[in-house]
Amino acid sequence: MEQYFLIIFIFAIAALLGFELITKVPPTLHTPLMSGSNAISGITIVGAIMASTGDGFLIQAVAFLAVTLAMINVVGGYTVTDRMLGSFKKKEKK
Repeated sequence: MEQYFLIIFIFAIAALLGFELITKVPPTLHTPLMSGSNAISGITIVGAIMASTGDGFLIQAVAFLAVTLAMINVVGGYTVTDRMLGSFKKKEKK
């Protein structure tokens, strides 16, 4: 039972810390930082997959949620980065 409280505590602290950090980023830096956060989300995915091997429904449900949210972040980050880099390409003349 103590394990569940520890996992929920870590999740709550990470959510609050993430919210505080994201709200402090100025809009001009948000897009470049998205590409850097993809590496962090990749680490989150690996950790969540490792955590999903634990016993209990709650552990597996939180791990599934972590994998899902991290994958959304990775896909969104690459999409935004691709659009940002596309804006720097020279337009071809017809």
